[in-house]
Amino acid sequence: MPSLRDVTSIERIDRDIFRGARLESKLLRTYGGQIACQSLTAAVRTVEEDRFVHSLHGYFLRAGNPASHTVFEVERLRDGRSFSTRRVNAIQEGEVIFSMSASFHVHGQTGLEHADTMPEVVGPDNLQNIRDLEIEAPFNAFFLEWEDWDIRFIPAEEQKLSPSLASQQRVWFRYTGEISDDPNDHVCALAYMSDMTLLGSARVAHPGVEVQEASLDHAMWFQRPFRADEWLLYDQSSPSATGSRSLTQGRIFDASGNLVAAVCQEGLTRTRG
Repeated sequence: MPSLRDVTSIERIDRDIFRGARLESKLLRTYGGQIACQSLTAAVRTVEEDRFVHSLHGYFLRAGNPASHTVFEVERLRDGRSFSTRRVNAIQEGEVIFSMSASFHVHGQTGLEHADTMPEVVGPDNLQNIRDLEIEAPFNAFFLEWEDWDIRFIPAEEQKLSPSLASQQRVWFRYTGEISDDPNDHVCALAYMSDMTLLGSARVAHPGVEVQEASLDHAMWFQRPFRADEWLLYDQSSPSATGSRSLTQGRIFDASGNLVAAVCQEGLTRTRG
């Protein structure tokens, strides 16, 4: 399967136009995290080196085809003294399949400082990689797609869950392949990973119910430096599900307990039958 380097190796074909290669996939539709990661990679390549992404907001508009090239058109909305803003459209066969805005901030500025505390959870060394567990179809195909990611779900009986939250789950993960020391590469890697298990937090409250799933929109805020090739805890919850859509959110902590990113996503969760 393609590595993260394969995903982010997009070709520049004009000043603000890039093209992603066809990548082998076991999935019928292009994985949403891949398109978000590539869109962010394209945006990163149009900003100054002293600016790092702090947020992105994207909409999944159409299902992508893994057998097709994807063209990424970047629009430079603003370059200020402290912030830069970009809009990216991901296009296949002449149609936009994903649209994203991303904002970049100059590092080193000071201000207020506080953060949530990481929940008390069992460490990843005491859990099994998801690929070592028996996973029913079609979810087994998803985890085979991500062979370079070590993903370890924390069983509900081994964690303190909040009774005030409707549906929640927690996952340890890290990238096991090769990745550079460039902070933007780790941000792009996290954008890739962030779509991987989040919508599943809505299913926790409905065991045994079969649903049709698809990501609809996705937003991320990057708070502190981190490495995607070191253990990260994805604390996920779904505060509401109604009208065939589920709202999900996540907080991502590093192994030292620092809150490094926050995610919010709405997805289609239409019951089958």
